[in-house]
Amino acid sequence: MNGWSRKSFCFAALAVVASLLMSSALAAQTPLRTLIVGVDHRKAVSLNGPWHYLVEQPPSRELYDGEGRIRDNGYALNTHPNISSGPHNSEYDFSTAPVMNIPGDWNTQDPTLFRFEGVVWFQRDFSFQPAPGTRTFFHVGAANYRSVVWINGKRLCNHEGGFTPFDCDATALLAPGNNFVVVAVDSTRHQDDIPSVSYDWFNYGGITRDVSLVTVPSSFIDDYDVHLKHASSFSAADTPVLAGYVHMEGAGAGKQVTIRIPEARVSAEAVTDADGKASFEVRAAGLQLWSPQSPKLYNVEFRSGNDAITDAIGFRDIRVDGTRILLNGKSIALLGANMHAEAPVRGGRANTEEDVKNIFGMLHQIHANFVRLAHYPHDERMLRMADHEGILVWSEIPLWQRISFSKPEVYDKAVVMLHEMIRRDRNKAAIIFWSVSNETPNNADRTHFLTNLANEARHEDPTRLITSALIGPKVSEDRVVQEDPLMPALDVVGQNQYIGWYEGTAEEADRKTWVLPQKPFIMSEFGAEAKFGNHGGIHDRWTEEQQVNVLRHQFDMIRKIPQMRGVTPWVLMDFRSSTRNIPRLQDGYNRKGLFSEKMEPKQSVPLVKHAYTEDPPVKPE
Repeated sequence: MNGWSRKSFCFAALAVVASLLMSSALAAQTPLRTLIVGVDHRKAVSLNGPWHYLVEQPPSRELYDGEGRIRDNGYALNTHPNISSGPHNSEYDFSTAPVMNIPGDWNTQDPTLFRFEGVVWFQRDFSFQPAPGTRTFFHVGAANYRSVVWINGKRLCNHEGGFTPFDCDATALLAPGNNFVVVAVDSTRHQDDIPSVSYDWFNYGGITRDVSLVTVPSSFIDDYDVHLKHASSFSAADTPVLAGYVHMEGAGAGKQVTIRIPEARVSAEAVTDADGKASFEVRAAGLQLWSPQSPKLYNVEFRSGNDAITDAIGFRDIRVDGTRILLNGKSIALLGANMHAEAPVRGGRANTEEDVKNIFGMLHQIHANFVRLAHYPHDERMLRMADHEGILVWSEIPLWQRISFSKPEVYDKAVVMLHEMIRRDRNKAAIIFWSVSNETPNNADRTHFLTNLANEARHEDPTRLITSALIGPKVSEDRVVQEDPLMPALDVVGQNQYIGWYEGTAEEADRKTWVLPQKPFIMSEFGAEAKFGNHGGIHDRWTEEQQVNVLRHQFDMIRKIPQMRGVTPWVLMDFRSSTRNIPRLQDGYNRKGLFSEKMEPKQSVPLVKHAYTEDPPVKPE
């Protein structure tokens, strides 16, 4: 896993030239980091809570020097100004700065930062007592978009990407007693970022997920995978076989590893190879498979030497057969919705148990068995809840539209993000799809890029299906033909379209004939905007009545497409977007939600609920 962490990270100097700068020296100065799986199942010291913060207006000269390199001699040192005598520091003082709750975006906590995109510095003091024979990692669940971490004035690590975690070995920098950490987060957009400069969701900046110190033995379990062995065919009559691996960081060859599932009477032992990886297979007679109807989870115990971790894991088989999607050998229909990582009611990034409970409450109201987590990996709490609640999941990395598909360095970033997503969540039974993109342009560079990425995902995790949400079918009068050359690389194809909103009328959907290849399809986006409480006729835009009319005709159209195996209307709940600026109708929100941002159900909710329970728009067969 450390190979990619040696790659350079791109950091901005000035807004005009930042996306062009890449410092190879940066990685060399930065200690290698790992990514610890199951952090939320380990004992940790939480650093959540109030942090001091300072805002740096562009061109961010305290974080970057004139050539775009990270500065380690400014705010990172956390010095204090000597008012009476002595040299100036950089004319700052964290100790008297305001505080902000972490995790949390800065946009919704400080009114002056609501639309701010740039650098904000965070600082916190903490006490720590190192234990002999252990290592301690600084864990960040996510920070958007570029992050630099210093502990006690020394650079610890850097990370690029706003939606995946990172763990940095802080052992050498921590001292007994009082310590401090400084984190600079830069949310500035650049062309060669992922996502790029333009997207239809709000660019929340900050440390948006949990922060903690995780202490482990000097040789410890940093990664593991246990799943139902993916054979060429599946039969419920066969004795289940569990397969996977345990990776020991700092172990090398010859380390014994034990895997136990007491409830299923499963026990296996394996020995690490030269890379610290121990692979295993074990029969599990009587194992109850995970499904939406019975989301069974087992406590799986991993142990080696002085380290042990227990995780709650479910086991299931997902595959395609012609145009069918098979879960545990049975055809399924996926009925759900899209959802952004937006906190209901309070707004901002979703990152609490209450946020997750509210989101799943809305999914249950429409009787969903499926959710597309758009357009980036969501908080790990979402996946844990999906496992417990039996909601199937589409998980995606943020490759959306204006990506620099011709640049190898951008592909390298995408591979890192893909690996971080899969590594964190590969043991979540609820996830059945890894998605490599959403609404990307149909050209040769894009197709080559995403085909390679799909193959990378398949190589990294052959137990799940690979998908992407496409746009741009050819329309000739009432004939719709999808011929996107990316489709051969996908197991399941997502199709986005907005007949009745961005094109034509709702009634025109009734006449459409879709010509699609013989693969499983999901109608991954469709819908219309409606402001909660705004009423009128079925053809009056922005009304709840028009939204109902569009969805009704969409469902009728989808029922006639034989390859359709899933539907996810856009979107479960209204969410903030800086591109949605019609006063009194949008006010900075995408209004296609079935629910308002305050969880108020629109008239579309009973329509979708009835469709999902009484007259499903897609069938398993």
